[in-house]
Amino acid sequence: MSKEKVFTDANFQNEVLASKQPVLVDFWAEWCGPCRMLGPVVERIAEANAGRIVVGKMNVDENPNTPAQYGIQGIPTIILFQNGQPAGQLVGYQSQDKIQKAIDEIAPR
Repeated sequence: MSKEKVFTDANFQNEVLASKQPVLVDFWAEWCGPCRMLGPVVERIAEANAGRIVVGKMNVDENPNTPAQYGIQGIPTIILFQNGQPAGQLVGYQSQDKIQKAIDEIAPR
């Protein structure tokens, strides 16, 4: 079972911005090849950081408002949120190590 949440324009405020824990949001789309490559990496990140951060995905085609609000131009884009604010952003396919390093910077073990 996947540990990732599904974020939408409707639940973004409650699930991401109001979260007590840091939140990693993977902005993606079905047609995006690099997004599909990043999917399993994000799943491993969710498993490796369970209980420490919230990990989820937002389909930019189904939820256009939130990506527009954060100026997302290219996907995949990962934004780390802490206390309701963007705390880090990675654009394009990323290695698990690079994503983990960004998480460790905002949520030390």
